[in-house]
Amino acid sequence: MDRLNTPAAGERRDGSVPAAAFAVVAAGVAAALHLGKLPPAVPALREALGISLVEAGFLLSLVQLAGMTLGLVAGLAADSLGLRRSMLIGLALVTLAGSAGAFVDPGPHALTFLLALRALEGVGFLLTVMPGPGLIRALAPPDAEKSALGLWGAYMPLGVALALLVGPPFIARSGWPGWWWLLSAISAVAAIWVVRAVPPDARPQGGPATAPAWRERLSQTLGAAGPRMLGLAFAVYSAQWMAVIGFLPAIYAEAGIAAGLSGVLSAAAAAANIVGNLAGGRLLQAGVAPERLLRWGFGVMLVGSVAAFAQWGHGDEVRALPAALRYACVCLFSLGGGMVPATLFMLAVRLAPSSTTVSTTVGLMQQASSLGQFFAPPAVAWLAHRAGGWQWTWVATLACSLVGMLAVARLAALRQHLAGTTTTASNTSASP
Repeated sequence: MDRLNTPAAGERRDGSVPAAAFAVVAAGVAAALHLGKLPPAVPALREALGISLVEAGFLLSLVQLAGMTLGLVAGLAADSLGLRRSMLIGLALVTLAGSAGAFVDPGPHALTFLLALRALEGVGFLLTVMPGPGLIRALAPPDAEKSALGLWGAYMPLGVALALLVGPPFIARSGWPGWWWLLSAISAVAAIWVVRAVPPDARPQGGPATAPAWRERLSQTLGAAGPRMLGLAFAVYSAQWMAVIGFLPAIYAEAGIAAGLSGVLSAAAAAANIVGNLAGGRLLQAGVAPERLLRWGFGVMLVGSVAAFAQWGHGDEVRALPAALRYACVCLFSLGGGMVPATLFMLAVRLAPSSTTVSTTVGLMQQASSLGQFFAPPAVAWLAHRAGGWQWTWVATLACSLVGMLAVARLAALRQHLAGTTTTASNTSASP
């Protein structure tokens, strides 16, 4: 991805640049807090508003509607809108939608209002996080670029983990509307930090004349197998991770675990994903093949989820692993999964059809990820409702992991073909 043509690009030696990069990361975390604010509030929303488990599943996933429909468009259009401007608009949307949600009262239209506001938060989330990598690359000094991008890669699990940790005790004390107000205040503060720390966007260049280039990049990206397989792998990873981690507070609440302890357990499981992200980056830097890391990631998710949820026996003889071991398996599931996004973003640079389609490829991955996160929570909630418990959740995660492994096999073949083509071209150019 080319570096941005912003005033910050020429100010890399200025001491304010690291603060600007941290402001961008903080904005991503603030947006992820809004994405993760619902899971700890599900029990309170069900009690206060009479929302069913399946309806709660749609509330969990509807925030991804914008990503499902606009992810690819955002990847194409971010530069024209302006990366800083896009991030500020997104933070404003999540702040306003969150504030409005705090006023929703019990009644026949409560669910409709919450669904509409969650969709608006989805638009705000997308506009906030899509410009993040480009802004960080423009703002971070060359010797800190990889570290800054590594921090950005953990914005989602960090935001979700903080929401799961702080949410339950805060909701128990101040109610779910107070929780909505708190996170709206945090995103407003993040927007102020971006305004103060990040230099304004350069004046947009181009106009109608750039439209054919947009169409060409879109056609190249959608027509190439690499971006499609990256999107598929990202979709099945994020689908199962959000379904399992998103419902942990509800699972623990049904098991009679106190809200405070439930929040700590859920947050620790989500935070394990951060460790996986950082470990994946280090292993890639050490020379581990990306296909191997992806197989490890999906394999660990498969084993961890089956061990955490599977039961055996009939009637009074139903058995499962001890509770502590099942929780350890959930953490293992999240940790192993963390290696997947770190690797997929690295592969996006290599498997994009050209250097000018990297952001479009990332947009396609975001759109596929949002699609998986939209459908998975309601599907898992429906499965739990039909089964009378969460013991068949592993069926959904098993299917996702197997599809992910098939996508990895295809990605390995594409990379091998690309390496062979590059070698042949090099040998041809070296011939007398």
